[in-house]
Amino acid sequence: MKVRVKAEMCEGHGKCEKAAPEIFKLGDDDISIVLIEGDLPKELEEKAERAYRLCPRQAIELIP
Repeated sequence: MKVRVKAEMCEGHGKCEKAAPEIFKLGDDDISIVLIEGDLPKELEEKAERAYRLCPRQAIELIP
């Protein structure tokens, strides 16, 4: 699974970073960035799915 943040939708709430700090970080512009390029390790997929569910703007995209 890969993860992408739709920057145009992100409002910087930071819920993704709290749910999965290994995957997400708020940038200097308060837009979330993905820290892992390419496929996520299997052990982080559940955290990515939780961050996806918690995002109030639906700015996270999970790509199988």
